[in-house]
Amino acid sequence: MQFGERIKELRESKELLQRQLAASLEIDTPMFSKIERGERRAKREQVLLLAELLEADANELLTIWLADQVYELVMDEEVAEAALEIVKSRIK
Repeated sequence: MQFGERIKELRESKELLQRQLAASLEIDTPMFSKIERGERRAKREQVLLLAELLEADANELLTIWLADQVYELVMDEEVAEAALEIVKSRIK
C-alpha cells in the first residue's frame, strides 16, 4: 500500500475532509489532495502530524512513506534489488 492510499483510507474512516487535514498541516487542499494521490511527497514532520491527527501508528506511516521514497528512487534501475540487499545488510 502506498502512503497516499493509506492516508486517504484513514481520513475517510475518521470522516474527515481533505481541507480539515490540510488546514492542520498548514498547506492548501490541492496540495493535500496531491499527497493522497501520490503526486507529491509529504514531509517527515507532516507524516508524524498526520499519524497524530488520524490516531494512526506513526511507525506504520513512516515505514510506508519511506518505502515510497526508496521505490521512487530505484524503480527504474536494473540493479535495484542488489542495491537494496546491500542497504539491508548495512542497516542490520
